[in-house]
Amino acid sequence: MADSSAPSAPRTGPKLDHSLHPAGRWIFLAVLIGGLAYAGFSIAFDTAQVGESLAGGAFAFLALALLIALGFEFVNGFHDTANAVATVIYTHSMPAPLAVVWSGFFNFLGVMLSSGAVAYSIVTLLPVDLILNVGSVGGFAMIFALLLAAIVWNLATWAVGLPNSSSHALIGSILGVGLANQLMNGGADGTSGVDMAQVWKVLSALAFSPIVGFVGALLLLLVMKRFLRDKALYEAPEGQTPPPRGIRALLIGTCTAVSFAHGSNDGQKGMGLIMLILIGCAPTAYALNRTMPESATPAFVQTAQAASAAYRAHADGAPTDVGAARAQVTQALKSKHVADPVVYGALATLSDDVSSRIAGYGSLGKVPAAATPNLRNDMYLVLDTTKLIAADKAAQGRFTAQEITTLKSYDSGLEQGTRYIPTWVKVTVALALGLGTMVGWKRIVVTVGERIGKTHLTYGMGASAELVAASTILLAVNFGMPVSTTHILSSGVAGASVANGAGLQRRTVMNMALAWVMTLPVAMLLSGGLYWLLLMLAHTLGY
Repeated sequence: MADSSAPSAPRTGPKLDHSLHPAGRWIFLAVLIGGLAYAGFSIAFDTAQVGESLAGGAFAFLALALLIALGFEFVNGFHDTANAVATVIYTHSMPAPLAVVWSGFFNFLGVMLSSGAVAYSIVTLLPVDLILNVGSVGGFAMIFALLLAAIVWNLATWAVGLPNSSSHALIGSILGVGLANQLMNGGADGTSGVDMAQVWKVLSALAFSPIVGFVGALLLLLVMKRFLRDKALYEAPEGQTPPPRGIRALLIGTCTAVSFAHGSNDGQKGMGLIMLILIGCAPTAYALNRTMPESATPAFVQTAQAASAAYRAHADGAPTDVGAARAQVTQALKSKHVADPVVYGALATLSDDVSSRIAGYGSLGKVPAAATPNLRNDMYLVLDTTKLIAADKAAQGRFTAQEITTLKSYDSGLEQGTRYIPTWVKVTVALALGLGTMVGWKRIVVTVGERIGKTHLTYGMGASAELVAASTILLAVNFGMPVSTTHILSSGVAGASVANGAGLQRRTVMNMALAWVMTLPVAMLLSGGLYWLLLMLAHTLGY
């Protein structure tokens, strides 16, 4: 019989069941309500500024759509950011409650300081016809379907404690909506599906980044072992003792970097979708960047005229009718065959029309409500086609270096006029992501901290995994590429476990790989099915 009086082994696992101070709940609730009230006030103010009034039903519809979009970011917070805090919690560098609040704050900061480039790289995955008609029944069905599908899959994987990528789920949902839309349109019109070139670009980043995480963390830990000989770095913590001051500062620093990088990358995905919602529900206020100063108009008009001249110099005639030019550019964007003199002529005509209209109004802020959707769509068509031409090797062979520079400058001006993020959108997304970080994190933290490697997470393992994760994510942000914090960091923990001689828990790794493989098809099926269902429901109700 075992001696019950024998001392028990020191507990090495972290305490994850800290009770929350009652004041914390009230602060959480106050911030949540304050953020939603700020969003509502901002919408009312922005629409009033341009004389756009939203009926009660339209405002309620907009509120529902925004709640779902912010709900996605909230779930993203507690699902993905748990990866960032697992290392500091399991190395006893920070107590769990402080770690999640700390991570939530730096997620907030990452969102606020982000550029918006990733936001629109996600938007460009969507079908062109739905983006141009985002205020239609099909446009709203698209947004609701893809957001709900991504949320459902994130919650399902969270419920079983699997680190799964919110980015992966969202992109799968976008693909599902695009393919469903194409099938429902008979598959004849390429603009009804997704931009496969952009899809492969994004998916390649998602597929490659976990390899970077695994190999990078493995090599970094091996280098650390070679040059940093302190054994404490590579051994499991003793009891609940925090690491030495220098190691603790390193681990908190890497947790901070991953949290900030996660916010700056993942927060933008919600921003792009929220902008689509706003453009659909309140186009006069949000379809064009009305905050651009009137003083910027002459420079934009001059650039547009220079780009038009460059197009016309290589054109095989140019349609005089703007409608015919618009149709030609739409077709080119659909087929992705832009290196064509006929397309250049159409772009010249459409660019002249855009620049003359903006010059006539004086600034984007003075564009009348009735003209806003049409002008925005023309600017969007020219922008995306110009991007393709500037990147097309065949086109680059025809245009001079100076002309390519002019086209890129024109592209930048069009982007500033149509692709922007209001401050209040950044604030509300940042709050949703930051508050989400503080809820529901435990399941994923336990998986990352205990179930990937066969031994307890060491200081060196945690630092190497997070350094590689933060560097990879920030590099992706710089290039406007959406990547997965979950995949990079969990792969990094696996690589560090191998480098430390710990080995991997086969069952967890297999489950993670299965979730990674299943995410795309499941999210596609969910979003495609929801999109079809919502369209059928709308048609039944007479919309």
